[in-house]
Amino acid sequence: MKGLNIAIAAFGGALAGAAIGLLFAPQKGTETRSQIADYLRRHGVKLRKDKMDRIVDEIAEEIEESR
Repeated sequence: MKGLNIAIAAFGGALAGAAIGLLFAPQKGTETRSQIADYLRRHGVKLRKDKMDRIVDEIAEEIEESR
């Protein structure tokens, strides 16, 4: 069970790090969201644009609140 918790924490940390990196990338948010959506589609995950926007907005709000 402890190994599973470590794996989940590592995955969550990697995901959070990637999200923060994307949010501070030197390109427009629409371009970043488009790249994320394209990547996910290529890997079999389909998200509607409004859902992707909502996810990105939630991550941005969490980052702002943590500052």
